[in-house]
Amino acid sequence: MKKIDGWLTAPQGFVAAGVTAGLKVSGKPDLAMVFSKVPAACGAVFTQNKMCAAPVLVDREVNKNDYARAIVANSGCANACTGLKGLADAREMQSYTAGLLNINVNDVFVCSTGVIGAFMPMDKIRKGIKIATEQLSIDGGKNCAEAVQTTDTFIKHSVYEAEIGGKKITVAGIAKGAGMIHPNMATMLTFLTTDAAVTPVLLKRMVKSAADKSFNMVVVDGDTSTNDSMIVLANGMAGNDLITDEKHPDYQAFYDLLLAVAVDLAKMIAHDGEGATKYLEVNVVGAKNFAEAKIAAMAIAKSPLVKTAFFGEDPNWGRIVCAAGYSGAEMIAEKVNLSIGGIRLVENGLNCNVSLEKLKPIMAEKEISMAIDLAAGDAKATVWTCDFSYEYVKINGEYHT
Repeated sequence: MKKIDGWLTAPQGFVAAGVTAGLKVSGKPDLAMVFSKVPAACGAVFTQNKMCAAPVLVDREVNKNDYARAIVANSGCANACTGLKGLADAREMQSYTAGLLNINVNDVFVCSTGVIGAFMPMDKIRKGIKIATEQLSIDGGKNCAEAVQTTDTFIKHSVYEAEIGGKKITVAGIAKGAGMIHPNMATMLTFLTTDAAVTPVLLKRMVKSAADKSFNMVVVDGDTSTNDSMIVLANGMAGNDLITDEKHPDYQAFYDLLLAVAVDLAKMIAHDGEGATKYLEVNVVGAKNFAEAKIAAMAIAKSPLVKTAFFGEDPNWGRIVCAAGYSGAEMIAEKVNLSIGGIRLVENGLNCNVSLEKLKPIMAEKEISMAIDLAAGDAKATVWTCDFSYEYVKINGEYHT
């Protein structure tokens, strides 16, 4: 397996486009499209927020099918909390795209991201969809990735390839997300393409598993979006032997490819947290089980006190053990150990009295790893997050205006 340069069009049989429909006042690209030249097995996971957006309702129905062909997505308007009109608009996006591509309406996933509560400017949407279908090409991957961005500061994309069963198989992905990040499913908007041949039933299971190990392990601010969607299309054009179940000899190699792309994108989202100045990796070991390890890691990663301490480069480790303590995860307090940047700060629940001068260089780093041992078992989990800065407050205080 190796990482290569490329976009969603790196796997065989995929084309993409990203165009300006006029939804963003900046004039930047705001409508994206991905299309498979042949039917593709589909798998997706979505937000668990009960106030989910209209496109999520549409896509849940699409994902009940075995195959799909296209994804159409807009930024600048979330189409969330828009009632029956919003649902009709999402379905019109779906049917209009299907008509222009000459495919079945149920072959189209629809995604939106942006401000909640605003109705879709459908005249602009239709215009953008038409232009996007005309511009679909193998060179359209970068524009496609740019068109789904909102407060992102860089384009998130990842491509891996490997020889599996004597065939070259490629998995590519893009993601958007910087704020309102606590997925509890997949994350924000994330699209993956692959030319692997895999059964739809198995792909759906693999997508859920990959999401649990990647996007469900990243948090920026503890808010689960109304629009979170992870969609994977696998069109089989690599010509490999069809992967039918977990016992297939090529299953693990393909799953590793899928997971590598998902983890890459998840880490990029943590790096790009709104206003972030530091990328933080929270490692919990010695937990009773994985679920409790994740609970403790998430409590630490979501804590405003922990996040602001790292922004201020203050090695206030008490906030970390405090968050683990209230998380609900089982722990033996008198045996807890904690390290930041490889330096042990707490040993058997007691302060190691490390000098602040020794910690200054570590706290000044842009990427910082911490590890806490709960001394309650052998399970572990890693969560990726970022700090909270003044800029985070500014971005979200002015988001609507």
